[in-house]
Amino acid sequence: MVAQQVKTIFQEKYRGVGRMLIACPDRPGIVASVSKFLFENGANIMQSDQYTQDPEGGMFFMRIEFFKEGIEDSIDELRRAFASVADEFEMNWKITLASRPKKMVIFVSKEDHCLRELLWNWQAGDLNAEVTMVISNHEDSRELVESLGIPFYHLPVTAETKAEVERKQRELMEGNVDFIVLARYMQILSSYLVEHYRNRVINIHHSFLPAFIGGKPYDQAHKRGVKIIGATAHYVTEELDAGPIIEQDVSRVSHRDNVGELKKEGRHIERIVLARAVKWHIEDRILVDKNKTVVFT
Repeated sequence: MVAQQVKTIFQEKYRGVGRMLIACPDRPGIVASVSKFLFENGANIMQSDQYTQDPEGGMFFMRIEFFKEGIEDSIDELRRAFASVADEFEMNWKITLASRPKKMVIFVSKEDHCLRELLWNWQAGDLNAEVTMVISNHEDSRELVESLGIPFYHLPVTAETKAEVERKQRELMEGNVDFIVLARYMQILSSYLVEHYRNRVINIHHSFLPAFIGGKPYDQAHKRGVKIIGATAHYVTEELDAGPIIEQDVSRVSHRDNVGELKKEGRHIERIVLARAVKWHIEDRILVDKNKTVVFT
């Protein structure tokens, strides 16, 4: 019921709306050619954002939202027509339907604050996503997830079973995923998953890394008397917690805050930062350039 209500909200809100994302070597004529193409194909530009990395030989990035009557039935034709423009400018590009919900799979362990934030945003109609399943190495969140009609899969992980579990995860997600969110999933993904879902796995972690590596980072931070705590959302790469950063935020703390208070504030920031990153990914606002991101917000 919730899923259908959310889908209906976005179908009505974004009916006829398409999005175009472009990354290519910068040169004169890109904006003019793209605008001309959209005009000649009966589309009206609603919003346009662009960024030039370096005016002399850098990369050019662009995001456009446009309206085209009946685009839901003609998007494949529009993509085929745009291919010639894209080839001319050596573009890495995509055209998407704003009304189409992205299939989101959430991975979670025991801590459920990020999971709850995502599900609340989804229920509130703020995320145009279809939560196709939640996968966990613990049973703790089953009741919460299944109460919303979302499939929940409990797949315990050990060093000996890791490869087998990841094969099972991919099998479950086949045809049911556009992107994955690690909502405090306390397992390191192998290249088997990372390579298959390149720039489609979003993770959240405390911003103490690499200053406070390993267990009990808040205890370490408290002992050092930190004055700022925060969180970072990023795409997952083979290098642990070093992928392209999507969003970050911080909060000031003081010597009066104990470890429990630091953890509470840290969880609050993690929830907000992850929800922002997921929303921006869903809305096609992120372009990845090597190990950096361009985020049009």
